[in-house]
Amino acid sequence: MPLPDTMFCAQQIHIPPELPDILKQFTKAAIRTQPADVLQWSAGYFSALSRGDPLPVKDRIEMPVATQKTDTGLTQGLLKVLHKQCSHKQYVELADLEQKWKNLCLPVEKFRAILQLDPCEHKIEWMKFLALGCSMLGGSLNSAMKHVCEILTKDEEGGPARIPFETFCYVYRYLSSLDSDASAVETEAYLNSLKENTASRKNGMIGLVDFLIPQRKI
Repeated sequence: MPLPDTMFCAQQIHIPPELPDILKQFTKAAIRTQPADVLQWSAGYFSALSRGDPLPVKDRIEMPVATQKTDTGLTQGLLKVLHKQCSHKQYVELADLEQKWKNLCLPVEKFRAILQLDPCEHKIEWMKFLALGCSMLGGSLNSAMKHVCEILTKDEEGGPARIPFETFCYVYRYLSSLDSDASAVETEAYLNSLKENTASRKNGMIGLVDFLIPQRKI
């Protein structure tokens, strides 16, 4: 027997008081992030929101990256989102990282291509994955380190993009080790020269203006 039509009045419909603000913040986040697949991204957004995890949201709208040789879908802004979501752990499970990657509407084949640069089984050190991702954004060690500094810095946007010198050295050594043309001796000599130039700086920080890395592909 079909159910009779039910008439509702305003008094019968309960709207949670927090709903308007949730939808407002969601809309702002979607506009800033500009996801390629709104439904996929929305599922990741509300899943993270329900768990109290960092949201898959960009800080601002990004302009298209003209320096990329091929369109991977990956941007500095999206890597920064992943950093916010993953950097609280030294190592991240690949399954969890792949899901976060999908929630940002990035192609899975690009995720697997990054992992092929330094194959691992079940988990990866987050800083290494971030470095590999930065290397995908450009074709040189110089550009990769620039992205690393801009993602990791606590300086305001447009500032010197300073990061701890130890962190810079760790990422630089790692990316250099993946370059068959890079010499370990040259790498250490370069880092030692940087150390001398930054030794007098407070807190051992290094920014974009402090390094000029030879343009070599990675």
